[in-house]
Amino acid sequence: MSLSPSPLPPSVIVTRLRAAGCVFAEDEARLLISTARTPDDLAVMVEQRVVGLPLEHVLGWAEFCGLRIAVGPGVFVPRPRTEFLIRQAITLARQIPAGPRPVIVDLCCGTGAMGAALAMALEGVELHATDVDPTAVECARRNLAAAGGRVYGGDLYQPLPATLRGRVDVLIASPPYVPTEAIGLLPPEARVHEPQVALDGGADGLDVVRRVIAEAPLWLAPGGHLLVETSERQAPQTVEAVARSGLTARVAGSDELDATVVIGTRPAP
Repeated sequence: MSLSPSPLPPSVIVTRLRAAGCVFAEDEARLLISTARTPDDLAVMVEQRVVGLPLEHVLGWAEFCGLRIAVGPGVFVPRPRTEFLIRQAITLARQIPAGPRPVIVDLCCGTGAMGAALAMALEGVELHATDVDPTAVECARRNLAAAGGRVYGGDLYQPLPATLRGRVDVLIASPPYVPTEAIGLLPPEARVHEPQVALDGGADGLDVVRRVIAEAPLWLAPGGHLLVETSERQAPQTVEAVARSGLTARVAGSDELDATVVIGTRPAP
């Protein structure tokens, strides 16, 4: 239930948010006011945001590809740039020849936002997701329940059913790709409130990315696609890893979203 009028005047909320460094203070104030259920809730939510809790953690949800994705403390918040990967995945999935429903796997799934967006766009998919963080697994199960998605706790491919080997049509991953030494340069919202395991990609940021790529050919169906989010600077190394794995590699990017996706395709017979 939204509050109108608010016991805290919107102008006061905006002033407090702006003083705390919130660039989009007016937009955030509107979201807080419309989401709060009671005056007391609103006061608590404003205070949480002022002290630096990510807006999405305060609201309890994040918008992603037109969906409201449930988030909570200690869970990586889906980024707008990742919507570009979803657009690419939807285009590729729609090119799959008619037949059994497409098999989608989301590695390092976090909240399950990517899988939920694909399931909404494609309908009738067989969806599987994994994450090593138990908190993320529980969150993803909430977000993927309506799509019938199955979420597994474990390291990358390890918890997936062996019956998926050689059957995956679209394999998506937004693994951690921030170099370890750059973690300290991230905004406090990420550095302090999001799990390290979802951010730290090792010395060059590509430790987990390489592991995702190395095993992908075992799981992809002939003609299946791997889509990995990375940075523009890391794209050449990522492409090299994809090519070494035996997949055909290409790069897609969006200047508007500051997004880079490396796509690997398993050759069809």
